[in-house]
Amino acid sequence: MKHQQGEMMSGRFLLYGGTGGIGSEITRLLQGSGNEVYVVGRDPEKSKELVSLPKVHFIVGDVTEEGCCKGVMEQVGSELDGLVYAVGSINLGSLRRLGRDDFVNDFKVNAMGAALAVQAALPALKKGGNSASIVLFSSVAAVRGFPLHASVGMAKGAVSGLTLSLAAELAPRIRVNAIAPSLTVTPLSKKFLANPQAAESAAGQHPLKRLGKPEDIAQLALFLLSAEADWLTGQIVSVDGGRSTL
Repeated sequence: MKHQQGEMMSGRFLLYGGTGGIGSEITRLLQGSGNEVYVVGRDPEKSKELVSLPKVHFIVGDVTEEGCCKGVMEQVGSELDGLVYAVGSINLGSLRRLGRDDFVNDFKVNAMGAALAVQAALPALKKGGNSASIVLFSSVAAVRGFPLHASVGMAKGAVSGLTLSLAAELAPRIRVNAIAPSLTVTPLSKKFLANPQAAESAAGQHPLKRLGKPEDIAQLALFLLSAEADWLTGQIVSVDGGRSTL
């Protein structure tokens, strides 16, 4: 996939977590730009709106299950222009209440799942366009300390390390970057934002005084997947209303 600036993308992309709040927005943007998109998720019910769109295909898969990623690639085929791993968790709790299963499950979902997804897709990414792109998801919690974030902060920190390692290993053929959002309004974060006062308080902790929206994140993902980001790799880009630095 090689395009001039402003030219519509036209390629084949794989999205893990493509039915989530951020993943579904990325799916729509990719599809709207003329791409074929393979969406992986656990719940077919959540895919109905997306699969009604042209060139969007749904694959049932749970990244915590053995052989999931290899099975996905058997359905996707032999060529890909990009991969997005937008599976994540928000598991908050004090250290004294977090158990072994919390740490293991958060690591599996966020970090190990990402590594296995890339590993399975690597042959197809190498056969794809002139500069394939991988986008992973870290978090503001990986670069700034927050109480009750020990498990998810550790898991997302591993994603940041994975991003740098893969970017070095797969260059120059494949670019690897990560997006590190702050709290974004999605179904995953719904339980933390159900109370209007809590949501207002959380928004106020950001210099830009609002929470993130899925489109804030999805637009950057689309750019990182495009040829316009062809000299960008090994970056963890914060999209967090300034919370990580200001």
